[in-house]
Amino acid sequence: MPHVIVQNCCNDASCVPECPVDCIHPTPEEPGFATAEMLYIDPDVCIDCGACIDACPVSAITTDYELTEEMAPFEEINADYYRAVGSAADLDHPYTDPQLGRRRPPDGAETLRVAVVGAGAAGHYAVSELQNRIDVRCEIDVYERLPEPGGLVRFGVAPDHASTKKVQEQFAAARGRNDVSVHLGVAVGEDVTHEELARTHHAVIYAVGALHGRPLPLPGGGLPVVAAAADFVAWYNGHPDLAGRRFDLSHERVVVLGNGNVALDVARVLTADPEVFVGTDMSDEAVEALRASHVREVVVLARRGPDHAAFTAPELVGLARAVPVVVDPSDLENLDAEPADPQAAHYVRQKLALLRGLAGTSPAEGRRVVLRFGTRPTAITATDDGASVAFDDHGTESSLDCGQVLAAIGLRGTAVPGLPFDEAGGVIPNADGRVLGDDGAPLPGVYASGWIKRGATGVIGTNRYDARGTVDAVVTDFHEGLLTAE
Repeated sequence: MPHVIVQNCCNDASCVPECPVDCIHPTPEEPGFATAEMLYIDPDVCIDCGACIDACPVSAITTDYELTEEMAPFEEINADYYRAVGSAADLDHPYTDPQLGRRRPPDGAETLRVAVVGAGAAGHYAVSELQNRIDVRCEIDVYERLPEPGGLVRFGVAPDHASTKKVQEQFAAARGRNDVSVHLGVAVGEDVTHEELARTHHAVIYAVGALHGRPLPLPGGGLPVVAAAADFVAWYNGHPDLAGRRFDLSHERVVVLGNGNVALDVARVLTADPEVFVGTDMSDEAVEALRASHVREVVVLARRGPDHAAFTAPELVGLARAVPVVVDPSDLENLDAEPADPQAAHYVRQKLALLRGLAGTSPAEGRRVVLRFGTRPTAITATDDGASVAFDDHGTESSLDCGQVLAAIGLRGTAVPGLPFDEAGGVIPNADGRVLGDDGAPLPGVYASGWIKRGATGVIGTNRYDARGTVDAVVTDFHEGLLTAE
């Protein structure tokens, strides 16, 4: 019986080198990996050995006969991928051991001292990649502003997605080794300066993420009733920066602007039974607020059509499994031509098929999520009981009354004191992880990894291969004698 990868795949790809028949794709060496919604097992090539199950850090792989009713759609989702891109047997991208050609350092060789700033996924993957190098000995200091590690895995993943959060066990193992010292509650620019870190370490890797929602560029976007969806997520996950924050759940409707995975996640949380979050990472404050919530409907407004939907198919499957989802059949007409790339075209077809399965169904009694497409918000105005969101609906002016407006239009990083910053992109300017100064030249010993390096794209496991590139740059510069430390 073949194995199946299910919804909580994190794209870490630890499973890929374990597969003896190369039936898991896309691999990190393939062009489609960076934009993959998840990884997939070819059922016609899988030999049912089970090696991938032990390798997966988030328990996202199971046998087809053990699939629950909730996860049953993923059997077809895995198979569909190979119908679109071809059999895994014909995809010639064998695994390459990254340690090939490397030699252990001689006795007495200098130890590479590295400071990693940020203890989220990007920071932990940087630590792991440094530890995995056989051609250098490392001593690593991890600095984290918050009193606990985990970053967006802890404070961004939905609190009831415990299997996804299991990747933190892998992170804990990395930082628990003797070559790592962890400093929690230490903020660069407040408790320690960049200059101090740079003086005592050969390299400083900034992996501070992109935690803040992009500002909403329309009239009324700055009203108190408008909040970043990222802040709402951090609040219900108990982020200390958001403790005591208030969100208006007194109205029967919440409007979410944007339709990426964050938008669908907050819609699901707002319409879920609050009792499912008891005993999870959700704060007691948030559980009580959801218990008292009057929200019955969450409307998700997207500017573009469903063929350009930003959410992934696995996230839509999870939403539809949890709550009634309403889709207007007319939104699925007059769509753009499919992308030329087979993988991109597959994702479009897959999401459209899921949406067509939801379209036109009569909403059940109780809470629901409404997905709307081709709606361009034009203004937000305050009302006595919340807000009114005005938008262009396929050329017709319309509006929705609501209590809370949540903007899920992307994330951006913030500047680190003492470092250059690209305000437009919300990232630290860099070339292959080497931070660039104002003159465009690399700053010796300063590096970036994760979302602060490339922007808020990809999922948890994408940071693993991003970190590998940054660590390659660090070790190369160290071996070339470009890095010094006191």
